[in-house]
Formats: sequence, structure tokens, C-alpha cells
Amino acid sequence: MVRDCIQKTLTEWSSKIGQDPNQEILEVLECTVAQAIEKINPEERDELKVSAKLFIVGSNSSSIRDAVDLGKSCSALGVAQLDSVIIAPPPVEDGSSLSLEYLQPYWQELENLVQNKKIVAIGTSDLDKTLLEQLYLWAQVKPSSNQVNLASCCVMPPDLTAFAKQFDIQLLTHNDPKELLCEASFQEVLQESIQNTKAHEWIPLWLLRYSVIVKSRGIIKSKGYIMQAKRNAS
Repeated sequence: MVRDCIQKTLTEWSSKIGQDPNQEILEVLECTVAQAIEKINPEERDELKVSAKLFIVGSNSSSIRDAVDLGKSCSALGVAQLDSVIIAPPPVEDGSSLSLEYLQPYWQELENLVQNKKIVAIGTSDLDKTLLEQLYLWAQVKPSSNQVNLASCCVMPPDLTAFAKQFDIQLLTHNDPKELLCEASFQEVLQESIQNTKAHEWIPLWLLRYSVIVKSRGIIKSKGYIMQAKRNAS
């Protein structure tokens, strides 16, 4: 689904600009189809909850700030802040496992965004009880939620459930794949969507999936993806 969304956006965007992206020295590719994103009416803001899940494709924690604070997501949706952001586990090298030390710089970026009133609440995804507890005890801004992939465990682990209940952490479920968008898949889509582009030079940095929910009715008003890719031209 993500791949299809990216391909459709790139194809429509490239047909409208009518130029070869390689004619200019571009480092960041920003493709927007205006009618695909519905900006929120300020008068309706209090009635809506804007939540997001952020997937870091590279290994740079500053991608979090780029995604939220530099206006990419907030300005696209026409809001001053996001109500909640859940971060998917940042990618680790093969053979390594996610640790608190590795997670800390990413969480600090989220904490800064909370302190700067760009995000109200922050949450985690796929942390077991041990790592969630370590993060909770260390963090200044505590995780308000933790997503659990029911594909890996059909029942919530009892120790995780007990810890979450004790510290008022909401446990949610999800069915996202471990890797929502890899570099090779993005480059393949880019090659198919825009002619004569040097797809191998483009690297996806982050992908943010958002949803706008009507609080009183619990229905999704709109949803979509926002992403950023950088060109590493040789």
C-alpha cells in the first residue's frame, strides 16, 4: 500500500512539473499533490485528534525533528502540533538488537518536540517489558503508549500488560511489517515513476503515516503518508 501511494504521487507530480529532476542540483526531493492532503480547518481543530507513526529509514535521529518540527508534517496538515506520535523501532545493524542506548537519541528528539509544544504525547512500538521499563525510568517525557505487533505474539505478554497498567501506559496493537519501506523498494518505485532519474542516488530518510480522527465519533476523517528522501549525488 505504501509503495502504491508513493508511486501514484510521484507519477502525478512528475507529470505536472514536466521536467527532468536531474536538470537541477537537488538534494531533497519534495513531491506534493496538493489535493491529496486535506488541511485542517482551524475552527475544527479542537474536535479532531491528529496522530502519527514515524518510521525512520536511515539511522539519523535528526530525521525526527525534520519530520515534525521543520514543518513538514504540521504545515502539510495545517496544524501547529500533533496530538500523538509513535516512533517505530529505528533500524539497527544486522546481528544487533535494539537497546536503550541506541533508542535514547531518538527519544530525546521526541522529548524536545514535546517541550517545544510540537507534539502532545509520544509513544513507542514493539518494545518488550524490559526495554519499555528501561526507557520509562530514564526518560524525562514518559511514553504514553506502546504498540505491540500481534503477528509476533497473539496474546499480550503478561509482564508487559502488568507494567503498562502500573504506569498508565496504553497498549495498542498494530500489523505493520518490520520494514515498511526499504531503500531498494523506494528506488525501484522512483525509477518506475519518473523517467531518466538516477534512482540509485536517492535515499529515503523517513516516512510518517498520519490519521485525523473525529474525537466525538471515533471515525477517521483523513489519513495518508508524508516522507522525505535525500539525493546523494556523486
